[in-house]
Amino acid sequence: MARHLTGEQYAASKYIQLSVKEEMPLMEFLMKEMSGISRNRVKDLLQGHAVMVDRQLVTQYDFMLSRGQSVLVSRHKRSTELVNKFVKIIYEDKDLIVIVKSEGILSMASAPGQYCVKTILDEYFKSRHFPCTAHVVHRLDKETSGLMVYAKNMEIRKMFEADWHNIVFDRRYVAVLCGEMEQEGGTIRSWLKDNKAYVTYSSPTDNGGKEAITHYRRVATNGRFTLAEMRLETGRKNQIRVHMKDLGYPVAGDVKYGNGQNPIRRLALHAFRLHFYHPRTGELMKFDTPHPTNFTRLFQVKDN
Repeated sequence: MARHLTGEQYAASKYIQLSVKEEMPLMEFLMKEMSGISRNRVKDLLQGHAVMVDRQLVTQYDFMLSRGQSVLVSRHKRSTELVNKFVKIIYEDKDLIVIVKSEGILSMASAPGQYCVKTILDEYFKSRHFPCTAHVVHRLDKETSGLMVYAKNMEIRKMFEADWHNIVFDRRYVAVLCGEMEQEGGTIRSWLKDNKAYVTYSSPTDNGGKEAITHYRRVATNGRFTLAEMRLETGRKNQIRVHMKDLGYPVAGDVKYGNGQNPIRRLALHAFRLHFYHPRTGELMKFDTPHPTNFTRLFQVKDN
């Protein structure tokens, strides 16, 4: 039936939409608006990534709501829709799907039959009898976690590809960097090009590679490591990892461009923000996740 619904109707069939009329904590709001719901059920929804405020994923029960905000609550438990340690669905309509990818899995296969996020989503669509497949419109490195969007039909894929930089206007990452960053932030610009060993190297002048621009800011330091956020102006292969190496603060856990330090036993890079305009409707879509707790734990700071 989903093929006969508009994007808005499809989303409405999957989410309860609630309007905030006065300031109050999220837990109190949900218990008031969703008559009969238990406190434990609300906690399950929050922990299951089933609640968004203004399309931003929220997991904190004491999150303070403001008048005029919109709250979306999944009509289904996440566990009944997709159970997979590598993928969590954040939003879905008839044209696209937004997910959080875990580290340790490819966005798409690099060889026939390889297990990847696209495989998981295609199996999910098939199990739900959805007449679609996942179309890759951007990628995250295998060991990078975070937000991704996949098109559900070729038309939307082509719309993303034709106007990516105008459609997707804010992508941000958080990383644990090796060393104590002295500067509060800045911008790094260089040209990136792969050598014969497929290692990306950087040049401050045009070397025939692709121009790459990364904006960064320091969030916290602990004397040995730095928690930093990066905003991409371009999206090149290994861009953040190479640029942080250029600055002298490589991403922790990076076996390719790092210095051997690995305090959390993984590549400490996570895509926490993905803001874009819906290719079909033009609607502003904002998705954010908290900073991973194993990142922030090193600095004794609260998640964003």
